Formats: sequence, C-alpha cells, structure tokens
Amino acid sequence: MSASVEDSDHVATDAPTRTPSGAHHVLVEPPEDRWRWRRKIRQNPYQLRVYRVAVAIAGLFFVALGCVTGPLPGPGGIPLVLLGLAIWSSEFEWAHRLMLWFKAQLRRFQSWSRPRQAACWLVFFSCCGLLGYGYLLILGVPGWMPQRVDQLLTQLPGV
Repeated sequence: MSASVEDSDHVATDAPTRTPSGAHHVLVEPPEDRWRWRRKIRQNPYQLRVYRVAVAIAGLFFVALGCVTGPLPGPGGIPLVLLGLAIWSSEFEWAHRLMLWFKAQLRRFQSWSRPRQAACWLVFFSCCGLLGYGYLLILGVPGWMPQRVDQLLTQLPGV
C-alpha cells in the first residue's frame, strides 16, 4: 500500500468528534470544510440542523429507491444505495466509515489477479442467476416481461 493511501486511511478513520460534554456523536465535523456554502451553513446551528436533516432524508430517499429498484431490470439497486451512502457520509461518521470500508474492499478486489477477479465475477453472476431462477420458480414470470422473453423463460424446468 502506498504512503498516500495509508495517510488518507489514517486521517479518515480518526475517532468520532466529541461534543463539549465529551460524549461521542455520529456527525462529521471537519475543521475546515472544502465548500464555502457549507462552511457558511456550519456557522449557524439552526441552518446546520436543517441541513443535516435534509442530508439524512436525501440519503434515505436514494437508499430506499435502490431497495425498490433492485429487483427491476437495468441499473438501480446497488448504485443508488451507494449514492445514498455517499450522501450520508458527507455528514455522518458511521456512513463515512462504511464508505471507507467499501473503498478498501474495492482496492482489495482490484489488487487480485485477473483470473481470480474473473472467477469472482463468475461466482457473483452465478449467484444472481440462481436468485433469479428461484424468483421464477416461486413467483413465476412477471407480467411485464415481453412475450418473447416470457416464452423463453417458461421453457425453463419448473417455471
């Protein structure tokens, strides 16, 4: 691991900030915010509270949307959940730590050899296919499927 990655991980995994009473809380309080508009919001406690509630609601919206669109065809699911997590990580320490964990896992995956990555993808898509087949066995072919796809899927054993 390079020195810059170690340094960024060390800075990002510092303990959560403390309130004046010394108790931990879950909010990110960077000493120097990189965006001027957010520095201005942080100066007013009322605006900061409203901003953090808005961030929480926006993150929740994308996570919920990701959960709803996950089973549907096309992109949705995981990218939307990660977007919601990224929104949350701008203000909440627990989400920031979780995002750092996801990034560390991605770097770990990228360090694997190509054959090992290919095997991992093969296992992943096989599991997705088995989940999809299980869905078809339990619930049948969805009514919104095109007729050609419906005919093809009904030829699978047990569907």
